[in-house]
Amino acid sequence: MRAPVLGPMQASLEARTIFFDGQVVAGIETGLRQVVILGAGYDDRALRFRTPGVRFFEVDHPGTQADKRARLEQLLGSDAADGPVLVAADFRVDALPEVLAAADHDRAAPTLFLCEGLLVYLDETATVELLSGAREAAGPGRAVSGRPSGDRTAGVCQPSVLAASLAVHADGLDSAEVLAVANARRRTAEAEPWLTILSAEAQAALLARAGWTITTSVDAADLGTGAVPGRSLLVSTTVLARGDAPQAGGHPRTPDGPEPSVAS
Repeated sequence: MRAPVLGPMQASLEARTIFFDGQVVAGIETGLRQVVILGAGYDDRALRFRTPGVRFFEVDHPGTQADKRARLEQLLGSDAADGPVLVAADFRVDALPEVLAAADHDRAAPTLFLCEGLLVYLDETATVELLSGAREAAGPGRAVSGRPSGDRTAGVCQPSVLAASLAVHADGLDSAEVLAVANARRRTAEAEPWLTILSAEAQAALLARAGWTITTSVDAADLGTGAVPGRSLLVSTTVLARGDAPQAGGHPRTPDGPEPSVAS
């Protein structure tokens, strides 16, 4: 029996799920004990990947968090207290390091930050501010503890990681025109317009401005779900050393393709 053919949106979402699930599994396996999900919505990774000693912090709008808290209490009952730490924040006005600190996030410990399907809804200024806040909350990192003595990662300083989905377009296109075309195709654009679709090079530069450097990247189309090429770049980044600048040619290249119409 043939596997069902997914539509463009479903294919993109499936690719993102594969990528971000893999980031969580890899992060936990390498010793990260804090996962912060930005714009979490109704993300369920804190339940699917529940691991002793690992804390999940989910950051989203207060209204969303209140509804999710009620749903978790209904679903988990008394076990809801062992679920994710729900952090209420409005990214337009709240400083991420402050709201995380108030939720008992340990800035000195390395953290995996997940930013799935969010940045396309933020303008460039808000993106840099949010991810700079994540960079500040990431702290310096510290040696991985609790690993077997023969494990090569024992005692190694584990850096924080930011995994993100980026809405991209082919090189040479005008980003404002791409945005206009993409939003014109969306029924929800008036209420929730997309605000940032850039070339891969420009997205890498935006991340660098916020203090992050891309270590790995993959086009969502390469994950075998049928996602359209050249629209969504899935990246893993680490903290950019102070004073470092993005290297020429060090950015991922996006395959030429049509203007994006699927959120990253």
